Amino acid sequence: MISIKPLSLVALLATVLLVSCEQFDEFNANPNEPTEVSADVLMTAALRSSVNTMVTESFLLGNNAAQLTAKTLRTEVDAYNWNAFPTVWEGLYESLTDVNAVERIALEQGNEKMQGAAMVVRAWVFSTLTNAYGDIPYFEAIKGGTESNFTPAYDEQAVIYADLLDQLAQADALLAPEAAGSISGDIIYNGSAAQWRKLANSLRLRLLMAANNQLADTGAQFAEVVEAGNIMESNEDNAALVYLDGFPNQFPLIPLKTGDFDAVAISQNAVNLLSSYDDPRLFRYARPDNGIYGPDGTFDGAENGAGAGSCDKIGSRLGPAYFVDGAQTTADQLGIELGKGIIMTYAELEFLLAEAAEKGWIGDDVESHYRAGIAASMGYHQVSLDDTQWDSFDDFYANSGVAYTAAVDIWEQKWVALFFHGLEPYFELRRWYFESGNDWAGLPFVSPPCANVNDDMLPMRFLYPGEEQSLNSDNYSAAVQRLGGSNSQNAAIWLVK
Repeated sequence: MISIKPLSLVALLATVLLVSCEQFDEFNANPNEPTEVSADVLMTAALRSSVNTMVTESFLLGNNAAQLTAKTLRTEVDAYNWNAFPTVWEGLYESLTDVNAVERIALEQGNEKMQGAAMVVRAWVFSTLTNAYGDIPYFEAIKGGTESNFTPAYDEQAVIYADLLDQLAQADALLAPEAAGSISGDIIYNGSAAQWRKLANSLRLRLLMAANNQLADTGAQFAEVVEAGNIMESNEDNAALVYLDGFPNQFPLIPLKTGDFDAVAISQNAVNLLSSYDDPRLFRYARPDNGIYGPDGTFDGAENGAGAGSCDKIGSRLGPAYFVDGAQTTADQLGIELGKGIIMTYAELEFLLAEAAEKGWIGDDVESHYRAGIAASMGYHQVSLDDTQWDSFDDFYANSGVAYTAAVDIWEQKWVALFFHGLEPYFELRRWYFESGNDWAGLPFVSPPCANVNDDMLPMRFLYPGEEQSLNSDNYSAAVQRLGGSNSQNAAIWLVK
């Protein structure tokens, strides 16, 4: 567990230590050392920290809650016996400390492009937090060090969403070619303001789709962003961290013990769906049980749900991109890259456009975007059609049964494409579940988990961490009252009311 508590305890202790050590600072100050960490160092730290948190939580939470994978041990997520998942709260708020510092320094230095990139990261992190918990500390968050506010108010999700959309619109302008400055310390896009701008606008589309059941003018706002352009155009625009080979800069799952990695397997629902299409992504998401990468490869899927009773927890190991085992075929031997830390991909963007077209928000052809989304996902995962019966992508699309026929197809293929996309698989499954009247029948590619403890209901949110109740009691209580009086996983947040 991460021990840093950015909203409360550490900041308070730091204040006490600052008073007691003030006299020593006079003697220990080194005039040859900088008194403030530079923005580029902070940007690198913020990106690495936030993305690492999301990779880990995708493995432990996002993929499992969305039934792309299944827990074989410690099955609380699968069985819907949820808690606060405090590593999400702590990890993301901790990274925001550095993000805010980057934005402040960039503003002081008149570096508009750096400021814009920091605003994009900040919006992504805060959107993840509010999507997970609902109302959260937002406007007053991370101000313990600058304003001595260690008990920030919880802002309502509707207000947070409005500001996030506004912040991303401002970032779009700050990242324009004519804006001043440059982006340093950038381990996502290597300083490309044009690609950060595309991410800013693509995230705007993600947020608009997420809030479409609450915003009266979602379609018009969505169409305006699309019409203006500057959104992702190919897999070259993917916002994904490419990891290095050595610790501590490698893909976060690589250092895991074998038993911890094997506590998650490919899900029964994923295997059933991908096998029905003979989809080559199955050979990237999981390892064939018989070790054969080809048409004769075999897979098992673990059932989502409780770890006891009749639930089948035998499932194929996750793919070689996510863990290195010299006793099995490796990613290097397959000629593919190890896993990346995903913020957002072009495949997701194409499915957003497909759904927007299906809803009538934009005049584009639905199937063109749908097909492009599948192709982009396959390209990202570096699939080999030699593992299947298909001669080409055209052959796969035309003859596998995956071709677009109805709106639910968009949800299904986006579900497949969101593998290891942080918590986004769960957030989207929740939206689709809500838009289907909280009825699993509207989502034929998933099912109520085996022996779950929540009466077959998909949880609507993560619980607030217990420390918030003791360290930020008044604001915590106000937020819980807005949930109906209980810090419950089934309390409906604004997005799904």
